[in-house]
Amino acid sequence: MGKKRQKIINRELSWLSFNERVLQEAEDKKHVPLIERIHFLGIFSNNLDEFFKVRVATIKRMIDIQEGKQRVEGEKPIRLMNKIQKKVLKLQNRFETAFHNILGELEKHNIFIINEKELNPKQEIFVRKYFKEKILPELSPIMLHNIAEFPYLKDKSIYLAIKLNNEQKKESEYALIEIPTDSVPRFIELSSESDRKFIILLEDIIRFALEDVFAIFEFDTCEGWTIKLTRDAELDMDNDVSQSFLEQISKGVMGRKTGQPVRFVFDNSIAKDLLDFIIKKIKLDEANNLIPGGRYHNFKDFINFPDIGPKELIYERTRPVWHKLVEYNKSILAIMKQKDFMLHVPYQDFNVFIGLLQEASIDPKVREISLTIYRVADNSKVVNALMNACRNGKQVNVVIELQARFDEEANIYWSRKLEEVGANIFFGIPRLKVHAKLLNITRIEDRHLVNYSCVSTGNFHEGTAYVYSDLTLFTADPRITREVKKVFDFFANTYRNQSYRHLIVSPLYMRKKFYRLIDNEIQNAQKGNTSKIILKINNLVDKEIIYKLYQANNAGVEIVLIIRGICSLIPGIPGISENIKAISIVDKFLEHARIMIFHNKGDELYFISSADWMGRNLDRRIEVACPLYDKDIQKEIKDMIEIQMHDNVKARIINEEQDNIYVTSEDPKEIRSQFELYEYYKRKLFEN
Repeated sequence: MGKKRQKIINRELSWLSFNERVLQEAEDKKHVPLIERIHFLGIFSNNLDEFFKVRVATIKRMIDIQEGKQRVEGEKPIRLMNKIQKKVLKLQNRFETAFHNILGELEKHNIFIINEKELNPKQEIFVRKYFKEKILPELSPIMLHNIAEFPYLKDKSIYLAIKLNNEQKKESEYALIEIPTDSVPRFIELSSESDRKFIILLEDIIRFALEDVFAIFEFDTCEGWTIKLTRDAELDMDNDVSQSFLEQISKGVMGRKTGQPVRFVFDNSIAKDLLDFIIKKIKLDEANNLIPGGRYHNFKDFINFPDIGPKELIYERTRPVWHKLVEYNKSILAIMKQKDFMLHVPYQDFNVFIGLLQEASIDPKVREISLTIYRVADNSKVVNALMNACRNGKQVNVVIELQARFDEEANIYWSRKLEEVGANIFFGIPRLKVHAKLLNITRIEDRHLVNYSCVSTGNFHEGTAYVYSDLTLFTADPRITREVKKVFDFFANTYRNQSYRHLIVSPLYMRKKFYRLIDNEIQNAQKGNTSKIILKINNLVDKEIIYKLYQANNAGVEIVLIIRGICSLIPGIPGISENIKAISIVDKFLEHARIMIFHNKGDELYFISSADWMGRNLDRRIEVACPLYDKDIQKEIKDMIEIQMHDNVKARIINEEQDNIYVTSEDPKEIRSQFELYEYYKRKLFEN
């Protein structure tokens, strides 16, 4: 197939290319501090886990159905699975190399991750005592030869597969121990020696004490290797009409825990007879993605690797900048009444949003507060403010998305807590996720009801607000607030159709509206006018939108893309996409904001959105894109885009080869956009 016909990159392969960019962060010795590189190994691993649980699981289901006509973006599922396997193994080898390089660099800073064979006598005494007091009570070894059925391997757990040998009798026995990471820390810091620091992993302490665990048996040696099984994490939804949606989701979450295997990772030094025994017993084959790896698995735990050693080994902890328009101990609602403003986390302080909720919860003139919840923090200040509003007699309406993947249980918990204090809870519409990020506050002023709204690109989550880069509009503009109120009215009365002049709401209106906006740029280009589209989103996958962008390219529209994750569009192909440039920025913070700018013959149109350009967002979710009318906010957005487009440190070129080449420039000055943006907002704080 020639280049001109090969117009779409498969989304799974593009996603692996994105995760390769995360791995590049772990490999970047020049710009990423050493401990942060370990954290990126954890992020890479966690990403890959979820990829197998969801995306690979879906492909495996298609293979199991064995319908020859099925395709995944033009690929037969079995062929695509082979490509994924090949790419994953390549990345796994790079991962292992990066980890071993990092271990060597840690040692140069007198930080040593040691195993059970490297303990000195003093450390052995500590480890043996720690094992007996903290670990042994948590262990439940299973002897494998004496059971009819192989024990169930849990999805999120790692295990030690153990071989016990008796050389004289030429006998061996196999056993299995789940590593109790839920109850015991994965990383245990040992006593320092002068300026040398030592860390041992939980599984290595168990390896050290294996002979104690199996002391009642007559075996000469005990060896243990880590294994891990990843399972299908898609929810199987029951159509039983007698069950509430809450009951169906709860049942689906429980069912997820027994999903089919999709990946088996093992220590590549494991005894072959033991590996063959396990594979046979749990009925695995090559289609289950057998991945040989190193000594350690569940690297997602390395996201929480302890910050030990000198401070230069971690990123400087920058405090978010307060918003210049918001004065401490002054009414935020009053500021919104005077002027729209934008909050850009994590550069600016998310406590501005918390402060707004807290103010509304006690303001005697506030009658009603409505909020969408997709994901919230474990001990959520957002939910606590809503509960306090209930106690203060406000009508509180909360739309909770029970199908937020891997947050279903937390959202069920919060829905019940809010119901207990009298909030009105809406679960949206079954099979139509509510992904919009909206707040509406209704206040009585001069005997009239006045609305104040927030529209965001990200979740109202104070935990991720210090890691994810997101935008939230604070507005009292009735053009926006009336329509935000309409969206909440729709959740309460789903049979009532709503129309919108300003907000762009999916699934009914968003696709058509963006088509019209792109067509407008095409028409302008055909008339010889300047035409340009700037798009910053997480994922660009939808085929029809991609073909529409190709059409715009052929009309002469300049298109600039900043895509953090999946990009199925291929830039730079003559006759198809030569006017399209695309970069991806992966750095200290997770780029999460969605922005669309259309040139519109110089009268530029600006939007922020909760939606990526994927079929699910446009057709199967309730999403909201919001126009930005305030000129100061528009300039701020344009400044932000300009800074990101000049990034020559953490921007990668998106191309057909998916080789993640870093952007370079003739300017010798390094421009690292996330660091530049922090300085930008610091300067704005002191502008007149």
